[in-house]
Amino acid sequence: MPEIRVLPHDKLCPEGLSFSVALGANLARVLLEHGVDLEHACGLVCACTTCHVLIREGFASLEPAEDQEDDMLDRAWGLSPHSRLSCQVNVGTAPLVVELPRYTINHAREEG
Repeated sequence: MPEIRVLPHDKLCPEGLSFSVALGANLARVLLEHGVDLEHACGLVCACTTCHVLIREGFASLEPAEDQEDDMLDRAWGLSPHSRLSCQVNVGTAPLVVELPRYTINHAREEG
């Protein structure tokens, strides 16, 4: 089972987090299941960029982004060569280190 390590984020995951997931698990869903308050304004259907993450380790193990994801990523705050929309990432065999960006494109965040 691949290991996911989330780097500390002031608001969304102050202590950081590590957990194991099933091969092929959707990254956004497992982050939410493990208590990371990841924004996902479009309901995880690749129609916004609020679930944008930076894959600091293990990026090469992921399937490449499809055109729709690449088009959406162009709008993401803090875009980097290791950016992905977590709703489009299925975890591969390698461990991942995930960084949550400081901001999203949302002007206001709905608190759950």
